[in-house]
Amino acid sequence: MTILRQLIKNVPQIPVHDVVIGVFSTLVKTEMNCGIASTIKYGSPHQRIKDSGQLEELTLRELAEYVFSENLLEASVGMAAINSMFPIDDSHYRQVNASDIIVEKGQGRTLGIIGHFPFLERLKGQFKQVYIFEKQPQKGDLGEKDIPEYLPEVDIVAITGTTITNHTFEDILKWSSKDAVKIVLGPSTPLSPVLFDMGIDVIAGSVVRDYEITRQQVLQATPSRYLEGLEFATLFREDYC
Repeated sequence: MTILRQLIKNVPQIPVHDVVIGVFSTLVKTEMNCGIASTIKYGSPHQRIKDSGQLEELTLRELAEYVFSENLLEASVGMAAINSMFPIDDSHYRQVNASDIIVEKGQGRTLGIIGHFPFLERLKGQFKQVYIFEKQPQKGDLGEKDIPEYLPEVDIVAITGTTITNHTFEDILKWSSKDAVKIVLGPSTPLSPVLFDMGIDVIAGSVVRDYEITRQQVLQATPSRYLEGLEFATLFREDYC
């Protein structure tokens, strides 16, 4: 869990103002900022979150440490806490949709994507070959067990940020070709240059611009791709060279 140790080491002991755990998304708000992460729900149907009902009494650092939990609901809260660390205004952010980056860098090449993103159906024709790897495969998807066989041969690797939350991120990187373009995407993605140190080329996440709008939609089970109050925020390795 090298990436998690790197991400958490600078999380401060500051108060937490609000924790919202929705069906699809989790929010953690401090006085200055808000972090978002996808809610990971697979696990025991009655598994509870430690200190649920009193999470705002913990410091941001204590909440962020939940990311190490094997209870992935807790880990989702920890990921949102970590993501609340990153400023919404950063001169290095570009407002670009991750799907556009994937097409730009992967057109006519072989794409391997971890996570069945909705945009794939309309974009599949742009690539020579598409391998979709899913923890819970849909029709036509490959499973986790297929990653060692197929991922080393792809030209562009797109990895959902939830792999950081569920502790599979580093295993996936291990099977990626060193020459492949690597993108991490989705609302759980931490907007941290630390990912560049691990070989990632593009970091495509989101920032919460209007907390009240986003909070209301999270509470009413709006899927993440329909959430309002968010803005794309993308970091490119070349901007940090």
